[in-house]
Amino acid sequence: MSPRGVATPDVRERLFAAAERVVERDGPGALTSRAVTTEAGCAKGLLHTHFAGLDEFVAELALDRFARTAERAGTLTGLAGQGTVNGNLDAVILTLLDSGGPALSGLAMTRPAAALRVREAFQSGAPGFAAIEEAIADYLRAERELGRVPSRVDAGAAALALVGTCHHLLMTSWPGTPDPRPAVERLVTALVS
Repeated sequence: MSPRGVATPDVRERLFAAAERVVERDGPGALTSRAVTTEAGCAKGLLHTHFAGLDEFVAELALDRFARTAERAGTLTGLAGQGTVNGNLDAVILTLLDSGGPALSGLAMTRPAAALRVREAFQSGAPGFAAIEEAIADYLRAERELGRVPSRVDAGAAALALVGTCHHLLMTSWPGTPDPRPAVERLVTALVS
């Protein structure tokens, strides 16, 4: 545990990673400020020092993870012509479904203040599903130009289908449900082959 009065490096990420571990291990109902700080090995009040409360913390965690996935999706176009199309798409889509993504999304949606904060952030331009969809569509267009995706594939529609399916899986999956990855991999194959 960090001693009182000593700065905790990378406090946001440390708390976010701890929250993900708590949710993955014990489920969304176990997420409390105390559970997060105990898991992170830091002072009990640290979460409230950096966030207005648990709702803001949960919203910021969800927004952070969406931003990371959107950033990763943004690198897709640079991968055009490399690896496999399916592998490149799977890697991005599955990022949202890994690290407790379904449980964290469900948690954010069950906390009205957190859900409102996430929705407002998306409406204000925070990277989320729309940014991921746009990056996937751009990537598919680039691959189509290279001949690695059939010319009949509608890049925008395929991106919408992938992101929509991912959204559905995030909202309907929780610890203990079947692994969503095989369904995502089948969908990618069906859309771009």
